[in-house]
Amino acid sequence: MIDAEGDVRTASSSGPTMHARSADSAEPIAAVPAHARHQSVSHASSLPAGTRHLKLLSFNVQAGIYSRRYSDYFTNSWKHILPHPERLANLTRIAQLLHQFDLVGLQEVDAGSLRSAYIDQIQYLARHGAFPHWYRQVNRNLGPFAQHSNGLLSRLRPQRITEHKLPGLPGRGAVVAELGLSDRETLAVAIVHLALGWRARRRQLDYLVALSELHPYLVIMGDFNCGCDSKGLRAMVRKTEMRGLDCELKTFPSWRPTHNLDHILVSRPLRVITARVVDYALSDHLPISMTIELPEGVSFSAHQGEHEG
Repeated sequence: MIDAEGDVRTASSSGPTMHARSADSAEPIAAVPAHARHQSVSHASSLPAGTRHLKLLSFNVQAGIYSRRYSDYFTNSWKHILPHPERLANLTRIAQLLHQFDLVGLQEVDAGSLRSAYIDQIQYLARHGAFPHWYRQVNRNLGPFAQHSNGLLSRLRPQRITEHKLPGLPGRGAVVAELGLSDRETLAVAIVHLALGWRARRRQLDYLVALSELHPYLVIMGDFNCGCDSKGLRAMVRKTEMRGLDCELKTFPSWRPTHNLDHILVSRPLRVITARVVDYALSDHLPISMTIELPEGVSFSAHQGEHEG
């Protein structure tokens, strides 16, 4: 089914309904309609040809709001609606951290509204973090008041980017970027922000299980809103045989982390070199990082996608 805005929906007997928004392509990848659309920033560094390692970071940036204690959720609640000069300075500090990574997944980032002074925070972080490629997925469009989004920053140009609307109430999504590999496969990196409620989150985890069946090389990273003790998350990891779930990597709250809500999971062909929480408190979450290695004999392609979206 294709509606007037170009949305494509398909139903697969082997998994949940999957959704993608098209900008310039309608070529399917397995059962999922996949479409390329991303923005690029020129004059920035990429990875050298033949690279097998990738430095990943996932960060819930809370729209650039720095929380230092639980009471800040009340005293700073107005910052979720109105602009504040501290926000841009905070984003600049976040961008300084991002320089050392190759691919970054962002959650709770604003794509340009009143509260962000109409600055697209994904684009801002891409420019100030020297990322040549970036992408936004707006999941809750509240017009001038908020543009709740997931964001992707990458030093490699994705061959394809797919948006997915996750099950449950509107406002939760996943964005999947596919990076070309030398063996003609792709490394798919999914950036997610899952629901607070366990029923919707369980359905979303099942959706990710179905997504994993389409990609032999897969990274899923983001704010899962659940820890390693979650039955749903453990079931998802068991079914997919993904690695990286670590109860010691606690990211929330940033001022005294006791919960591991943020995760980076990788499929079995990929090797985890390092995984750690970055002690860089500029949100209510701490960022989580991982360095991965492709299998022996496989490297990132020197010729990523060439067209401009």
